[in-house]
Amino acid sequence: MGDQTLRVLTCGDVQGKFNDLFNRVRTIQKKSGQFDLLLCVGDFFGKTEESEAEWQEYKTGAKKAPIHTCVLGAASQATVKHFPSADGCELAENITYLGRRGVFTGASGLQIAYVSGREALQEPAPAHCFTPKDLLALVAPLVNNSKFRGVDILLTSQWPRGVWQFGNNPEVNTKCCGTASVANLADKLKPRYHFAAVEGAHYERLPYRNHMVLQENAQHVSRFIALASVSNPAKKKYLYAFNIVPMKSMEPSELIKQPQDVTENPYRRSGKEKLQRGKTGLDPAEEEEEPAAQFFFDLSRGGRGGGRGGGRGQGRKRPSDEGDRPPWDGERRGQGGPGDTDGQPRQPRRPPQPTGPCWFCLASPQVEKHLVISIGTHCYLALAKGGLTPFHVLVLPIGHYQSVVELASEVVEEMDKYKAALHKFYKSRGERCISFERNYRSQHLQLQVVPVPLDKCATEDIKEAFMVQAGEQQMELMEIPEHTDLKQIAPPGTPYFYVELDTGEKLYYRIQKHFPLQFGREVLASEALLNIPARADWKECKQTREEEEQCCATLRDAFKPFDFALED
Repeated sequence: MGDQTLRVLTCGDVQGKFNDLFNRVRTIQKKSGQFDLLLCVGDFFGKTEESEAEWQEYKTGAKKAPIHTCVLGAASQATVKHFPSADGCELAENITYLGRRGVFTGASGLQIAYVSGREALQEPAPAHCFTPKDLLALVAPLVNNSKFRGVDILLTSQWPRGVWQFGNNPEVNTKCCGTASVANLADKLKPRYHFAAVEGAHYERLPYRNHMVLQENAQHVSRFIALASVSNPAKKKYLYAFNIVPMKSMEPSELIKQPQDVTENPYRRSGKEKLQRGKTGLDPAEEEEEPAAQFFFDLSRGGRGGGRGGGRGQGRKRPSDEGDRPPWDGERRGQGGPGDTDGQPRQPRRPPQPTGPCWFCLASPQVEKHLVISIGTHCYLALAKGGLTPFHVLVLPIGHYQSVVELASEVVEEMDKYKAALHKFYKSRGERCISFERNYRSQHLQLQVVPVPLDKCATEDIKEAFMVQAGEQQMELMEIPEHTDLKQIAPPGTPYFYVELDTGEKLYYRIQKHFPLQFGREVLASEALLNIPARADWKECKQTREEEEQCCATLRDAFKPFDFALED
C-alpha cells in the first residue's frame, strides 16, 4: 500500500504571487523531497500589473512551475480573462486549469471533485459563478453509482456554511461566511479532504463523521481545511502538505478508522432530517443552534482503563520505565498531612497522591530539592537533569497527575501561566520556546520546555523537523487546530506525544505500540535545529551536583523578573 501513497500540497489564494508560491514549494521539496501534486483553491490570478508581469514569465515558458499544479477557475470577474475555456485547459507548462466543475481522476485512482468560483446570486450567472445546475451535474453521476463511498478530495473556493458547527471555531465572521450550497455539496460528496479559501483565514476543522452512530454503517471521516492567501502580512498558513492513499486502494477497515477527536457531521441535524432532504440534498440547510459541545464523541467512555492495553499503567508504577526521570525535590506546599482524606467539603482539595514512590511529586522523599527553580500553588518549575541546553526546564504539577489531559482546571491555568512566563523569559534572551510532553511509560506529567535560539532556525524548520523525523519512524504527527483542547483528542489513559511551537501551533501523535522515549530531544538536538546530536539522551549529559547547583542558581536569578510565584 505504501507505493500508492501520494504526497500533495494545497494552497490558498495565490492572487498572482506566483514567484512567492513556487519559491516556497522549491524550498519545501528541497528539504522534504518531491511532492506529486499542488492544488490551488481561491483566486489564482492577481489584479495588479506586477502580477500580470509575473504570469507572462510562466505563460511564455521563461519560468516553469516546479510541480504539476492544478488550479480552480476565477473567483472574481477581474480574473475571468485568464480562463479561455469552461472545460479546463493547460494555462502554462505544469499549470492546469481544472474547469468550471467536474471530477479529476489521476492515474493512481485519486479522485478530486471541484467547483470553481462563487455561488451565483443573480440570473444569468456571471462567468466567475456557479449555479445549482452546476452542482447537480457534478453530484448526480457520482451518488447514483451504487458503489459510491465519497471522493478523496473536494476543492471549492468558498467555504461551506456552518462547517464550524460541533467543532472548533474559525477566526472569521460566521454570520456571513460560506454558502449553504457548498455545505450540501460536501455533505453529498463526503470528501476525505475538503479545501477552500477566499476568506483570508487559516482554519483546520476537527474531522467529522459521515455516518450516524448506531444508525448507519461506519464510514470514513472528512477533514475541512481553509487556507489563507500567499505571503499574507499576518503570516497565516497558506500551504498544507499531506499524504493520501486513494480511497479505491484502501482496505475498508483502514478507511473507516475514526480518530479520537472526531465530531458529528456539521451539515446534518438528525437522521429524520436526512431522510426528508430528498434525493439531491442540495437544498439550503438551516443553521444549527444547539451547543457544539453536546455533539462531540464521548471520549471519556470506558474511563481511564478504556484505552489500548486494558488500563495501561493502572496499579503498575514502574520507575524503571521512566525514559528521562531526573530526581529532584522541593519544599512541601499545599500538601495535606497523613490521614487528611476524609473529604470534608470545608477542607481545600488535596492534589492527587501517588500509590507508590514518585520521582516528580514535590513532597516525595525521593527527589533532590536543589533542582527546583520556582514553586507556585499548583505547579512548580525545575531544571531538567541532563538538559539539552543550560536553561532547559520542566513544568510539573505539585500533585500526582499522569498527563495534561488529567489536570484539574486550576492546575491547567497555572501551568499556562508558567508557559507564558517562560515564553517572555526566552524571548528576552533571543530564543523560541518549544514545549513537549510524552504520556507513555511515565507516571507523572513532565512538560519539557526547551529554548531554541532565534538565529539557529525558524519555527517552520522546527515543525518540519518533527514531521519529517516522525515520518521516518512511521509515525504521523497530526496538527491540532487552533483553540482546540487536547482533552478533546486524547481522553485520560491515552498514550500520546504532543509538541507546542512558539507560534502556538500544536502537533500530536497517538502512540500505538512502541515509541522512542527520547524522540522530542532527538528532534531538537538534530543537526537541522540545535545541532547537538550527542545530547539527545539525557543520561549522556549528566552533571555533578555542584554543576547542577550552579546552573540552578544562574537560572533562578535570570528567571526572577518573570517569576509570578514570587509576587504571591
